[in-house]
Amino acid sequence: MRAVYAAGVNGDDPLGELVVGDLDRRSCAVPEQVGRWSTIAVASTSVNHHDLWSLQGVGLDPGLTPMILGTDAAGILEDDIGGPHGLKAGSEVVLYTVLGPDGFGVEPGVPRTILSELYPGTMAEHACVPCAHVFAKPKNLSMDEACVLSTSWLTAYSLLFSCARVKPGDSVLVQGAGGAVSTAAVQLAHAAGLEVFVASRSADRRKRARGIGADAAFETGARLPHRVDAVVESVGAATWSHSVRSVRPGGTIAVCGATSGDQPPAELTRVFFHDIRIQGNTMGSLQDFARLLRFVERADLHPVIDSVYAFERARDAFARLRDGQVFGNVIIRM
Repeated sequence: MRAVYAAGVNGDDPLGELVVGDLDRRSCAVPEQVGRWSTIAVASTSVNHHDLWSLQGVGLDPGLTPMILGTDAAGILEDDIGGPHGLKAGSEVVLYTVLGPDGFGVEPGVPRTILSELYPGTMAEHACVPCAHVFAKPKNLSMDEACVLSTSWLTAYSLLFSCARVKPGDSVLVQGAGGAVSTAAVQLAHAAGLEVFVASRSADRRKRARGIGADAAFETGARLPHRVDAVVESVGAATWSHSVRSVRPGGTIAVCGATSGDQPPAELTRVFFHDIRIQGNTMGSLQDFARLLRFVERADLHPVIDSVYAFERARDAFARLRDGQVFGNVIIRM
């Protein structure tokens, strides 16, 4: 089977462990309860920072390599899923790839995990998830657009509506204007009727963020017209102080990543004096994913695609994300 996988882990040269080629799926850890899982023929998948971290050994045990990478996909369902609301073989579907604990086809005692950590990921000709994690693809999206929903878009949705609990008319600052999560957050927040500010060091990215729904875009660290109800924070050390200074008393900083480092100044005095709530998040719940799919279809939202690569050029896709010049999502077509 053709796959993109980690042959091992390397903190200094992660792409040195990346293999694009054939892999016997039996060499990977597959769940024993095969009957409770569904298989899809993968059409498209996307590259996320989680994949780069896995190659560095963050979240991926070297003893579990080779491991197929990938945390999201869109494709064609290969077998019927039973029940009155089940999907039929041949349906265009998307996958929810967060697993456990103690349910949805995962062995008892398995902790919360994501495909490509304990079980094979989605960067292969075929991918498996529990049957309950298979959803019909939103009709308004292409396979390339739909494949990003279960990682970057689900993360952005959960940050805004489950973690920060923003409502129409609220204001939000999105740190970083080009990443997959930040572009999704801008689009979702705009569609939900929020006032959307974006901060970025890049003038070009600030301009492009305005084009997808941001009301205003500022240089990183700049003072905003007013403090916001919530901050979507995925950058980390480089923007943390700005986030703490920009949120209103009683507001929320929703955090999903730290691409610039995870050791920012704590700003504890400001945090407790202004009753600032800090809420972490990894992707989101199954219920959030179902709501996201309905929102995307009804509001006719289309994820921003930075670039699309054929399977044979998957290494170039990883390098593009690693080099940090993306605006939106990097796609691999299987």
